[in-house]
Amino acid sequence: MTRASLDKQPHQVASMFDDVAERYDLTNDLLSLGQDRVWRKEVAKAVDARPAQKVLDLAAGTATSSLPFTRAGAYVVPCDFSLGMLRVGKRRHPWMPFTAGDATRLPFRDDVFDAVTISFGLRNVQDTDAALRELYRVTKPGGRVVICEFSHPTWAPFRTVYTEYLMRALPPVARAVSSNPEAYVYLAESIRAWPDQPALAERLRTAGWSGVAWRNLTGGIVALHRGFKTG
Repeated sequence: MTRASLDKQPHQVASMFDDVAERYDLTNDLLSLGQDRVWRKEVAKAVDARPAQKVLDLAAGTATSSLPFTRAGAYVVPCDFSLGMLRVGKRRHPWMPFTAGDATRLPFRDDVFDAVTISFGLRNVQDTDAALRELYRVTKPGGRVVICEFSHPTWAPFRTVYTEYLMRALPPVARAVSSNPEAYVYLAESIRAWPDQPALAERLRTAGWSGVAWRNLTGGIVALHRGFKTG
């Protein structure tokens, strides 16, 4: 079994997700106490996919996050660099155009997508800023980005409780339900090391995105960031 380190070597991260692909969606549902379903609904609202629009769902895994966009009538490309995740997703949703791709070197032309989105995947990319620039490159002028990522609870007492849960409660639960519990130790560490809401917003602006704003979900455990490509 593979566990990635916080330097996020791409082959280690991809291999780690290959290991957990089969039960990944179920494990996330259990570890988040069902909140991941609420978060994904909020992502779908923020993306606001329309019929005939092209949507890139980066770090899509098994494409659970992509399904709301297809239901809205959009053409969705689920993209991930874990082949294990893509295989599981293709088996479950054979009609979807799953694409293998690295977030820092996306296999798409410039100005292709009306909307680009990534949920719970940006913090696993080795070069966050390169990924934000790549998302900008493949988005049409006037298009939008929506990022859903674990963040920093805004109320200090709750933040302390949440941090304790991540490092003490999450690994034992993961050992009971996951095929690779060490992967979830890495995931807990990566959440703790991730920038807070204003810092990620600034990185989006630096990558070229305009009108950047964010909204906290579940007290800031998760944040939705949004931006637009005006050029």
